[in-house]
Amino acid sequence: MTRYKAIISYDGTNYAGFQIQPNAVTIQEVIEATLKRLNSGKPVTIHPSGRTDSGVHAVGQVIHFDLPQKRDVEKLRFALDTQTPEDISILSIEEVPEDFHARYLATGKEYHYHVDTGKSPNPFKRLYAAHFRYELDLESMRRAARFIEGEHDFSVFCATGSSVEDKTRTVYSVTIEEVGEDELLFVFKGNGFLYKMVRMLVGTLLKIGNGQLPEDAIQRALANQDKKMTGPTAQPEGLFLMKVDYNGEKKCHK
Repeated sequence: MTRYKAIISYDGTNYAGFQIQPNAVTIQEVIEATLKRLNSGKPVTIHPSGRTDSGVHAVGQVIHFDLPQKRDVEKLRFALDTQTPEDISILSIEEVPEDFHARYLATGKEYHYHVDTGKSPNPFKRLYAAHFRYELDLESMRRAARFIEGEHDFSVFCATGSSVEDKTRTVYSVTIEEVGEDELLFVFKGNGFLYKMVRMLVGTLLKIGNGQLPEDAIQRALANQDKKMTGPTAQPEGLFLMKVDYNGEKKCHK
């Protein structure tokens, strides 16, 4: 068997997330169906760096899969790219050692979250940004975001349904930028993120910015695992998995 690593991009609007589910169309299902056709009708399983939820997008998702023979990687990329729907793109494919694993060998991830802050939602952003029309104190949000950075037990920012036992993660940086007109960009970089963790952090930061939670809410939530100091889970359409890193010695958490 030959192992391949692929970097893929997708618009998650029309999919029920990445992972195969009964009675729903997912990214994994579509790509595996295409690989099956390219593999003479024999099933091929793909393994992602991590799963994305329904409506969440990816610019630099990483997957790996095995095929029984060596292929020209550009011909394989072209075939997979042209035979998947237009909302999925195969950016690159390379042959990798058989012990490469897209999930377990990742060392870091970067997520972006977009918020439309206009008084009325911009119809052209509705699939790629969450709308929040209330006034925000950006400096208060930026000060609050500093409490996210570092190594913490993020259990309080993990949605129910996660099977992960160790919920300690290291967040390298969190930035909040004004981009374009009436839009905020949240950038999260870390060694891994829990189930809906980024969306829960964004929801909390927005509540802090609007004065509905104190500026030290995240610090208190992490110190005491206090759910009362957290905001709602932000909408999925604003979230993008931008990049997965595979350098350094410390392995990435899911």
